[in-house]
Amino acid sequence: MPLLLIAGILVGLIATRMTGGGGHIPAGGLHAGATHPASLPGVVLAAAASLPLGAVLGPEAPLIALGGGLALLFRKLTRIPGTPQTTALLGAAGAAAAIAAIFGNPLIAAVLLIEVSGIGGPQLFAVMLPALLSSGIGDLIFTGIGHWTGLETGSLSLTLPTPLPHLDPADVLWTVLIALVLALLLHPVMAAGRRVAAFVSARVLPRTVLCALGAAACAALYALTTGHTPADVALSGQVTLGELAANPYAWSTGALIAILVLKSIAYALCLGSLRGGAIFPALFLGAAAGVLLAPLPGLGAVPAMAAGMAASTASIMRLPVSSVLLVVLLLGSSAMIPIAILAAVLAFITTELLSARTAQPATPHAEQTAPGAGGPKATGAP
Repeated sequence: MPLLLIAGILVGLIATRMTGGGGHIPAGGLHAGATHPASLPGVVLAAAASLPLGAVLGPEAPLIALGGGLALLFRKLTRIPGTPQTTALLGAAGAAAAIAAIFGNPLIAAVLLIEVSGIGGPQLFAVMLPALLSSGIGDLIFTGIGHWTGLETGSLSLTLPTPLPHLDPADVLWTVLIALVLALLLHPVMAAGRRVAAFVSARVLPRTVLCALGAAACAALYALTTGHTPADVALSGQVTLGELAANPYAWSTGALIAILVLKSIAYALCLGSLRGGAIFPALFLGAAAGVLLAPLPGLGAVPAMAAGMAASTASIMRLPVSSVLLVVLLLGSSAMIPIAILAAVLAFITTELLSARTAQPATPHAEQTAPGAGGPKATGAP
């Protein structure tokens, strides 16, 4: 409680007193535009005040802003004349370097930036989604399903010491249900984050503090009722995700339900008030849902977690291809690619349909996520 109280006070002060307001509000999605160098101190301080003190957010958004801003600052120091095209190029290059540093993979940096910046517009997704889905279904010919082991083909992947389980029809069928349910449950979480952002914008400092205390109360309530550490609900979930994958049975059914409910509430409060990224909490919520549903007949823990992580990330971030790559990167194997693709595509389509039916409130300091554009529009400094 005192740590998030301090976070709320500091972020509220930064948002009202410093250039750039500490960066964009996470409820607006990832921001691919270049950050003005004058805004960098606020971005760094707001992230430092949010992430270590328990905000249910990840580091990717502040580091993307920092990478793009430092690239522009370097150009300014070298006194190289700039054009709108070179500004966009340098900002994207800095952001890509930051993403690659976070995830330890340059491929995810390139794909994530393509989706976030909306290159190609709605037509990109009109082509990408059918191609992604058909490639995932076609991959079952080589990975196999049920008792059929699939066809032999050359592969560039390495053989893991402990191979992941073989997919069967039950895994595929349960994946469809998991994707639909998570999209229906997580879409309101992001919408709540936008409503929190609108609520905070009226009186930034006191309401930022109030939201931070609300997130702290969720973590405290979880700890008091389950006996687990409050860090399960607070923070981004990156460390807990590794513990969950290594020992999924360390949490009871009641604890998993509690963590899903309370972390979702804390997540929505932090999305609209503090500063950070939305990816890692989304991954954790999907993994926790997968572990909760793993005992379903014919469903294994690994396919359930893969489906849950892909569906939750695609639903929250609305970046289906990046979601699949993230899951494959985390699992360290291509064995779950068909499951991840099916879950990501279904969750993305469901979220787009839900968004089309719901008028989304404006988010201050951030561009709206355009349906079908895969992310917020690229703009200048926040």
